[in-house]
Amino acid sequence: MPPIARRSLLAGGAALPLAALAGARESASNAARFSLAYAPHEGSFASRGGLIEQIAFAADQGFRAWEDNEAAGRPVDEQVRMARALAQRGMRMGVFVASMPKWAQSRPLLGGNDDGEREAFLVDIRNAVDVAKRLNATQMTVVTGFLDPRVPVDIQTARIIDVMRRAGDIMAPHKLTMVMEPLNTRTNHPGVYMRTIAQGYAVARGVNSPAVKILADLYHEQIQSGNLIPALDACWPEIAYLQFGDNPGRKEPGTGEINYATIVRWLRARNYTGVIGMEHGNSIPGRAGEERLIAAYRTIDRQGGEA
Repeated sequence: MPPIARRSLLAGGAALPLAALAGARESASNAARFSLAYAPHEGSFASRGGLIEQIAFAADQGFRAWEDNEAAGRPVDEQVRMARALAQRGMRMGVFVASMPKWAQSRPLLGGNDDGEREAFLVDIRNAVDVAKRLNATQMTVVTGFLDPRVPVDIQTARIIDVMRRAGDIMAPHKLTMVMEPLNTRTNHPGVYMRTIAQGYAVARGVNSPAVKILADLYHEQIQSGNLIPALDACWPEIAYLQFGDNPGRKEPGTGEINYATIVRWLRARNYTGVIGMEHGNSIPGRAGEERLIAAYRTIDRQGGEA
């Protein structure tokens, strides 16, 4: 979705050495699959062609998953082509956005006084079931909306728990999971309701459904709260999906302050088998940036396996 402040994971966050980049680049093409399911998205490899060509290229580099926030808005035939391309390459579909917020309008207010906004959200969730089936997706992103300044926060929390429980009841029979994404308010999304992984944990525990979990986007968490590994550890039972992106800049690992090799090592120790969305841009434009992106993930994947 459209960033982590600066506490526990600042060490080792400098840009990747050129020698490491060069070494990883030499082995990038048609390389062994990554140990974790890192998921690029359309635009990660824009120089390689259209959507299907980018999926094929990502598979050739060893990527095991794909992510597409905009998938629900694509024509049905394009959704089907994407699913077919992923299946042919043995790649998993990560998240898409089930109900896209109106960012410019700071809507919806899911904890506000208007039941109509909650009902419209639930319509989107029902429609997302068919999208998920076409994509062979099992998870989808939801944003819990914006704060209503006229309504006490505790009342908004209760209403959001209620609407998420109703949405979970729609998803559960299909064995689908909505992952709620906390977003930072300091750089990207002022006014949103859910701002930290801990807040997502409170809502998820209140909903108490296997169909409603948390998307831990570490870029956002670093900006808003930091203290990443303790936050992940405390909230782990309710986290079902992760996204990477370095801070500042929201580019590939190694361009900012977050030690993603340490995060990878932590995830491996917990036998994480889920998808990790590459929710960021490339620090360098064009094909050189794509090569650097692959090299960055080779580096954290290798270093995350070292003792």
